Amino acid sequence: MKTVDKILHKIKREGAVSARVLADEMGLTTMGIRQHLQAMEDEGLLDFSDIRVKVGRPTRHWSLTAEGHRRFADSHGDLAISVIDSVESLFGEAGLKKVIQQREEKTLQHYRDALKDCHNLKAKLETLAYLRESEGYMAELQEIDDGFLLIENHCPICQAAKRCPALCKSEKNIFRSVLGDEYQVTREEHIIEGQRRCTYKVQARE
Repeated sequence: MKTVDKILHKIKREGAVSARVLADEMGLTTMGIRQHLQAMEDEGLLDFSDIRVKVGRPTRHWSLTAEGHRRFADSHGDLAISVIDSVESLFGEAGLKKVIQQREEKTLQHYRDALKDCHNLKAKLETLAYLRESEGYMAELQEIDDGFLLIENHCPICQAAKRCPALCKSEKNIFRSVLGDEYQVTREEHIIEGQRRCTYKVQARE
C-alpha cells in the first residue's frame, strides 16, 4: 500500500491525527510525512485544525475532507440507488419495505449462524465486528466502562442509506435481534448525520 493510501486509511479508521504520530507509525521523517500531507491537502483530500496544547505551539491535526471520504468504496452506490428507485417505482413504498425486510432477515440468519457458538456478549460482539469488517465497514470493538462500543469507521452502503434511511434502521434492528432482548443497543454516532463514523453502544439492560 502506498504511503498516501496508508495515511488515508489511518485517518479514516482513527480520525484526526498529527504528522508526528503518522511519522512514528510509518517509520518516516516528520518532514517527509508533512510533504505527503501538504500534497493531499492540495488535492482536496485532507484538511487540518490546530489544537492548542499546554506548552509550546499548537499541534496540527489532519482529517479527511468530503472528497477524502469519497476515496473509500461505497459498494456500487449509484447502482443501489437506481435499484431502490426502480423497486419503489414499480412496487411502491410497500414493495421497497418488503425488499428491505427480506435483506434484513437474510443478514440476520447469516449473523445468527456465525454467532451460534458464542456464549457471552464479548464473544458475540467480537464475531459481529469481524463480520462487519469483512463486509467493508472498517469495524472494531472497544470495551467501555458500562458495556461495549461497536465502531464502524466506514459505511459501504452510505449512498443507498441516504436515499433510503430505512436501511440504517434495519442495521440497528439486526444488531438488536442477533444480540438478544437482554442487551440494549444505542446508536451514538451516525455517518448519515454528518459524523465521522457510526458507533453503537451495547450494554446489559437493567
